[in-house]
Amino acid sequence: MTAQPAIHYNSSSRQLQFSGDWELANLPRLQTMLAKLSLPNSGEIIFNGEAIGRMDSAGAWQIIELKKQLEAKGAKVRLQNFAEESVKLLKIVDTKLNEEGDLPAIKKPNPIAKFGYQTVVQLRELQTYLAFVGQLTFEFLRLVFMPANWRWNSLAAVIYRTGWQALPIIALLSFLIGVVLTYQMGLQLRNYGANIFIVDLLGLSVLREFAPLITAIMVSGRTGSAFTASIGMMKLNQEIDALDTLGVTPAELLLIPRIMGLFIALPLLTMWSDIFGVLGGIVTSNNMLGITWYDFLRRFPQAIPLRSFLIGIGKAPVFALIISSVGCFQGMQVKNSAESVGQNTTKSVVLAIFFIIVADAIFSIIFSKMQL
Repeated sequence: MTAQPAIHYNSSSRQLQFSGDWELANLPRLQTMLAKLSLPNSGEIIFNGEAIGRMDSAGAWQIIELKKQLEAKGAKVRLQNFAEESVKLLKIVDTKLNEEGDLPAIKKPNPIAKFGYQTVVQLRELQTYLAFVGQLTFEFLRLVFMPANWRWNSLAAVIYRTGWQALPIIALLSFLIGVVLTYQMGLQLRNYGANIFIVDLLGLSVLREFAPLITAIMVSGRTGSAFTASIGMMKLNQEIDALDTLGVTPAELLLIPRIMGLFIALPLLTMWSDIFGVLGGIVTSNNMLGITWYDFLRRFPQAIPLRSFLIGIGKAPVFALIISSVGCFQGMQVKNSAESVGQNTTKSVVLAIFFIIVADAIFSIIFSKMQL
């Protein structure tokens, strides 16, 4: 058990008596005691180390620092009754401090340097991600010519988990989005007596933008994180290394079935979201704007062209590839710690949502240029 250090100053003999264990474990207590110590600034002061039990470099450093502070004020310090090992350690620490001097102050990087460093880090991660996508593409092309190696059970399981089990939450969220959009836009249209145009606004906004975007964001948080966590835990448990030993590539068994499963499921979920988004608009229009279900459904195909529906559905496969590839990539980047799983899971969701919004903005620019 570590003995608590103590310091006592005898003013008559001008001796500073040290006792206990002067070790790193007691460093906070040592610093507190030394800060409260009041010693003369002149004359000879004796450091008596007879009662010191054990001492390491941290304790020796505290004694040498105190000695230097007193000598700088004009006092003369003499060491007495220290053990031979302690004397040797004190000399080593004193020599090192004289050679190295004060530690240089840590310079904080300026904002431009920090920005440049983070930019380089992100570019390197982007390069690694693109290499990962290229490797997956190569594996997919290889499997195209080897249909016997397709993992159909894994593919069906992914479609079930990412598609079928997500139907209730997607339906509820889309219905509420339809209600909110109709309410907000309907308040403005009602002021001008243009209630019927809520059909045009709601249909275009839901089919072209909100249904594919909200569905992709929901799936990113629900499915993309699950991809990262499951693959990350498999890597943590060295199951992926075992697959390599068996001659089965991780892409063939784990990655491609997840990517293809979400590639199939997300367009179907987007169609499901279209239905409930419009349904929420119908309910709110009927109760708030006086537009009956019959009037709404009769005007809907006249006001909303088919290309709006196709544009929204066409975005879904791209969003699916973004979500699944980012989720799988972050799962494969997990290091040998459980904390890394949580960090990469969070990163996969954030990056997937970011890339989804960027892709949606690019789509909007392209469709605007094409006048679609």
